[in-house]
Amino acid sequence: MSIHTERLNAEFKKALSETIRDCIRDPRLSEMLSITNVEITRDLKYAKVFVSVFDTDESRRQGSVDVLNAAKGVIAREMNGRIRMRRIPSMTFVLDGSIEYSVHIAKVLNDIGAGAQQEAEEDE
Repeated sequence: MSIHTERLNAEFKKALSETIRDCIRDPRLSEMLSITNVEITRDLKYAKVFVSVFDTDESRRQGSVDVLNAAKGVIAREMNGRIRMRRIPSMTFVLDGSIEYSVHIAKVLNDIGAGAQQEAEEDE
C-alpha cells in the first residue's frame, strides 16, 4: 500500500468518524461505535469501512452497522464538504470483531496464567 493511499484512508476515516458523530441521530446506533479501519480501492470508487461496536448485545452491534449502511447516502453527502475528494467512494460498512477477539484472547491467556500460578502454589 502506498503512502498516498494510507494517508487518504486515514483522512477519510477521520472525516467519516466526525460525520457519523455529528449527523446521524438514530436511536438504534450505538454510542460506543468506532471506525477501526477504512480500505479505499485504487480507483477510489469503493470504500470498505470496518466498524467496531462496544456492546454486549450482538443484535445491537449488527443493528448499528445496518443503520450506517442505510444512511450511507446521507453520510456521503455530508462527507462531501468535509474532505477534498473529487468523488466520495461508495461505502460498505462491515462489523469488525477484531477488538472483541483480542479481549477474548487476553481473557483466555489470563485464565491460563492464573491456573498455572494456582498449580504452582499447590505444589509448594
